[in-house]
Amino acid sequence: MASLSTTTPIVLSLSSHDPSGSSGIQADIEACISLGCHCTPVISALCARDTRELKDIQAVDALLLVEQVRAILEDMPVDVIKLGFIASAAHAEAMYTILQDYPNIPLILDPVTHLGSNQPSDNPSLVDVIKTLLLPRALLATPDLVEARELAPQGDTLDACAQEILHSGCEHLLITGTRRDQFHLDNTLYNAQGVIRHYRWDRINAFSHGCGATLSAAISAYLAHGLSLMDAVEQGQTFTWRALHASRRLGSGRCVPNRLYWAERDNLH
Repeated sequence: MASLSTTTPIVLSLSSHDPSGSSGIQADIEACISLGCHCTPVISALCARDTRELKDIQAVDALLLVEQVRAILEDMPVDVIKLGFIASAAHAEAMYTILQDYPNIPLILDPVTHLGSNQPSDNPSLVDVIKTLLLPRALLATPDLVEARELAPQGDTLDACAQEILHSGCEHLLITGTRRDQFHLDNTLYNAQGVIRHYRWDRINAFSHGCGATLSAAISAYLAHGLSLMDAVEQGQTFTWRALHASRRLGSGRCVPNRLYWAERDNLH
């Protein structure tokens, strides 16, 4: 029997399947491959969507979700678990049960609860379950501004929202798009003591889908390589900015991030 290889970090990623390749599980796979990790993709939902909109969605049965996750965790030495789109409260409850058995694997939570205006959802109860069961287990949560407001509706300021989310138990919180103008976009990293750091990035003209998935997957990959959280957060944002800057318009809607931008022909010479 061949010995296990410990040279390739492994990221277990759970998210939806986006057939346009913009977001979801393909974003995680591409980001992990680009950063030298092996991604074990677990599908939470099957989507019919293009680069413009979500047309239909079918959640995977919770028992099948559990079978997918446990099959990997019982076979491979997973370095980081990254949770993206959670399709139902039953999914969140199932993941909570599994995570209890693996307390030493870092969890990166991208708290996506809906994928488009056409998606039917038990959204209020799902948000509550994520806050109660999954946020307390997360080393880092990476909501955008809208998702942060959804997780902390009582917060009257951004900092108050952040503290409400952190009070749920997650160790660190990176909120994206906390400030924006014509030329720049800011992200803000928090812990229980407050703001750790503001990050400022040049605005990119291309409007791309899959930004959040790319960011959380990149941070997960850097953590799997053994970087500190602070370094992983900074390097993950740099990778995401470059992937978005290299976005391509492949359909009639939003651009698709190029997570293998370094492999373009012009960069190989």
